[in-house]
Amino acid sequence: MATASVAFKSREDHRKQIELEEARKAGLAPAEVDEDGKEINPHIPQYMSSAPWYLNSEKPSLKHQRKWKSDPNYTKSWYDRGAKIYQAEKYRKGACQNCGAMTHTAKACMDRPRKIGAKYTNKNIAPDEKIESFELDYDGKRDRWNGYDTSTYHRVVDLYEAKEDARKKYLKEQQIKKLEEKNNNQEGDDAASDGDEEDDDLRVDEAKVDESRQMDFAKVEKRVRTTGGGSTGTVRNLRIREDTAKYLLNLDINSAHYDPKTRSMREDPLPDADPNDKFYLGDNQYRNSGQALEFKQMNIHSWEAFDKGQDMHMQAAPSQAELLYKNFKVAKDKLKTHTKDTIMEKYGNASTEDEIPMELLLGQSERQVEYDRAGRIIKGQEVILPKSKYEEDVLANNHTTVWGSWWRDHQWGYRCCQQTIRNSYCTGSAGIEAAEASLDLMKANIARKEACEDSPKKVEEKKMAAWGTDVPEDLELNEEALANALKKEDERKREEKDERKRKYNVKYTNDVTPEEMEAYRMKRVHHEDPMKDFM
Repeated sequence: MATASVAFKSREDHRKQIELEEARKAGLAPAEVDEDGKEINPHIPQYMSSAPWYLNSEKPSLKHQRKWKSDPNYTKSWYDRGAKIYQAEKYRKGACQNCGAMTHTAKACMDRPRKIGAKYTNKNIAPDEKIESFELDYDGKRDRWNGYDTSTYHRVVDLYEAKEDARKKYLKEQQIKKLEEKNNNQEGDDAASDGDEEDDDLRVDEAKVDESRQMDFAKVEKRVRTTGGGSTGTVRNLRIREDTAKYLLNLDINSAHYDPKTRSMREDPLPDADPNDKFYLGDNQYRNSGQALEFKQMNIHSWEAFDKGQDMHMQAAPSQAELLYKNFKVAKDKLKTHTKDTIMEKYGNASTEDEIPMELLLGQSERQVEYDRAGRIIKGQEVILPKSKYEEDVLANNHTTVWGSWWRDHQWGYRCCQQTIRNSYCTGSAGIEAAEASLDLMKANIARKEACEDSPKKVEEKKMAAWGTDVPEDLELNEEALANALKKEDERKREEKDERKRKYNVKYTNDVTPEEMEAYRMKRVHHEDPMKDFM
């Protein structure tokens, strides 16, 4: 049944439902009808015909098995190519500056770039293109033939027909040309030409026979009157029926093995027979001789070429592989010939009648080469310098040598001026002298500084005067002024201890006399003094 929601049924209702389904399957009762009026096949299993409970289908239906969530707005239409919407007469703001269309910008314009755009000429405004958008499904996005116009295929047919007509016309012209040449020949060559024509006719007849055999080989026959009746397939005529089958040449059980599936017999079925009388020597004989061997070598060459990075495949592009193999053989023969000529030119050929030179006969020459202990050539042969991909001997900024020709203190420089700053201006010998003078001066300063450090001066204690200055030795203090300063210092300390004795208006002066400074030193608390608490 195709009902979705199965309500509770009694045992009698359930039995009647089963009988009804059996009657429908037997064709005694009419089939069940869905919402759309279509008959439901009674042989459909229940797990397929029953709808899920969440669909809440009240009537029997197979709608849940169809694509019921399909988008009604989906269409398989394609872009209307070349369609135009509106063509303006004047340039509009925001349009393409080149052609004047509003549907694209100047960067995406496909028209020919104008010398003066439509924005400035206000002429030949291009019409607006029709812009469409489609919502394609999964298959529609990946369909490479989507939007293909079948009416354009006649162009391909016309192209091939034109090629065939041109080929027939060319062959006809060649035949007419040959006939004209034969008619213009001399009378003395008529007999020879008749003989040639007879040979040509024989070749044509042989070609016709071979063509007929080939057509018979490619003939496909149907198998009929089989056990089950009717046709079961096709079979191709693979050999001439007059020839003896290879598996019938030697009926001995221990003879060459015949594989009926591949129809191959690799070994020779008659190894003891006369080779002149045998027309079949086994599949291995054909594989290792003739065009089969050449084909095998071509395959090996294509594999090796592909492994070395060349885009070459025997099965994908056989013509290209064959052409490259021919070119390879020609290049290989040329290389062998060149190598042979080079060796013969260097060492000579003993088979020729030319006399062997004395240098080769005695194994020595007048050229002298000297080597050092490390095996480097000292004299007798020019040293070959390796070439570099960078520019060499480039002189800039008045330098006479290149950068890197001077080395000093782990720094490269120019040899002409001994500067270690690249791209600096050359100063020549004057720069070298100035650099040496500055170096000598720096060395002298360093030596003098080291000499001063070797004999350090004796540090004398300095007596500090007022405000941190040195106390002069000839300093004389006034006794009365010093006594007054000591009294003032005592009063100041008392005021610091008792805030109430401090006056409201404090007069501050920056002028300190040597007597006041000496009084401050004398009354100052020395924290290192062990008797400071008794003062």
